[in-house]
Amino acid sequence: MSIESVPTTDQLPVVVIGAGPIGLASAAHLIERDIEPLVLEAGPSAGTAVRDWAHVRLFSPWAEVTDPAAEKLLAPTGWTRPDDAAYPTGGDWAERYLQPLADVLGDKVRYGATVTGVARAGRDRIVDSGRDEQPFTVHIETADGREERITARAVIDASGTWSTPSPTGANGLPALGEKAAADRISYRVPDLNDPAVRARYAGRRTAVVGSGASAFTALAHLADLAEEETGTHAVWTLRRGISANTYGGGEADQLPARGALGLRAKAAVEAGHASAVTGFRTQAVERDGDRLVLVTEDGRRLDPVDEVIVLTGFRPDLSFLSELRLGLDERLQAPTALAPLIDPNVHSCGTVYPHGVNELSHPEQGIYLVGMKSYGRAPTFLAMTGYEQVRSIAAAIAGDQEAAERVELTLPETGVCGGAGLFDEPENAEQSGGCCAAPTTLEIGIGAPATASGGC
Repeated sequence: MSIESVPTTDQLPVVVIGAGPIGLASAAHLIERDIEPLVLEAGPSAGTAVRDWAHVRLFSPWAEVTDPAAEKLLAPTGWTRPDDAAYPTGGDWAERYLQPLADVLGDKVRYGATVTGVARAGRDRIVDSGRDEQPFTVHIETADGREERITARAVIDASGTWSTPSPTGANGLPALGEKAAADRISYRVPDLNDPAVRARYAGRRTAVVGSGASAFTALAHLADLAEEETGTHAVWTLRRGISANTYGGGEADQLPARGALGLRAKAAVEAGHASAVTGFRTQAVERDGDRLVLVTEDGRRLDPVDEVIVLTGFRPDLSFLSELRLGLDERLQAPTALAPLIDPNVHSCGTVYPHGVNELSHPEQGIYLVGMKSYGRAPTFLAMTGYEQVRSIAAAIAGDQEAAERVELTLPETGVCGGAGLFDEPENAEQSGGCCAAPTTLEIGIGAPATASGGC
C-alpha cells in the first residue's frame, strides 16, 4: 500500500458499541454529519437486550423513545411512525423501530461481534508519547470464534448495563454461595405468561430481593399467581425498614400508574401473598436440600425458599476499557462531570439536566460512554437524554463545537415517569407524562427519596 492510500484518522469510522436505541441513534447522528459509523452488536439482531424484556412496557410513550435523526433515515423507507401517545413494550420498540433502523443502516451494523478490548494503537494506558495522535484499535470476537481488530477515529460505547446486574450480596459483591446456586436465582422480573417460567414459580416460595419498581412488579405478579396457584408465596427482603415511603407515593403520587404499582406491592403483603423481612442484608446463600436459605450479616436465616429473584440494580462492564484513561466518579462509575447531575440521592429522571460532550468527555480523548452505561450505577436515565448525548457527541466529532454545547432537549415538565410494570393494565393505561425509557426489569429509583417531584 502506498503512503498516499493510507487512511488518515479522520477517514476512519467511528465505532459504536451496541445496536440498542442509543447506539443506533449514535449512528444516525454520525451519518447526518457525514461521518462513517460502524456499529458492533454482540447479539444476532438489533436491540438484543431490549428483546430480553419484550413483554414489559416502557415508562415512556413513543414520542419520547424515537430519535429525530433516526426518523429522518427511516422516513424514505415508508416507515410508519407509531402513535406518539402509545406506550410500547420492549418487543414493540425492537420490532417497530430498532430493527427497521438497523436495516436502513445496512452493513454499517455488524452482528455477532463482541468487543473484547479497546486501546490506543501501539499504546497501553501507561504510555504518554504520541498518545492522542494514535487511532483506537477495537478488538472483537466474532460469533464463530474468530478474533479481529478494527481501527477507529473515535469510540462511542453504548453497550448499556443489562448484561451486568448487581448481585445479592449487601456489600455489592456476590453473596457466599450465590454463584453455586445460580440455577435457582434470577436477576430479571419473570414473564409469568411464559408457561415454562410460570411453572418455575407456581406453588413455590420465592425470595424477592430489592426495593424498587422491579421488586414491586415481581411482588404484584407473584401475588396474581398466588391467587390461581395454591402454595405460591413471595418473601420480600429489604435492607432497610418499612416506612411511609417504602411503597412510593400511593394514591398521592403525581403519577397514578406508579402509585398503583406500589399499592399493588403493598396489597400483596397485606393479603398474605407476600411477607416482608426488613433489615435483611444478605451475606450468604446456602443449600438446604433442593431449596435455598438466605443468611444475613448478623446470622439471621430466612426460612428455605425454592427460588430467588434478585432486583438490586445494574452496573457498567468496564473490563474491555481497561487500557483507556477514563475519568469516572468513584461512587457511581459515571463520567466525573456527569455524576453530580445524576446522583440518585438528589435527582429523579425528570430533574437530570440535559447534557452532552462536555460532561461525557474523559482524559482519553475520543472515547465516550453514552446511554445507560454513561450513568454507571445511577438508575435515572432517559432515552431522550441519551439521544441528546449522542447528538452532541456527533457534533463534537464533526468539529462543530457550538452545536455540541447547545442544548436541544426539553424534558417533560412533570419530572415523573409515565409507566410501570402494570402500566398496560386498563385502569392505568390512560396515565401519561412519562420520561423514563426503561422497563421495570431495571431497578428504577432505588435510593432516591420519594418526594412530590417524583422519582423513577
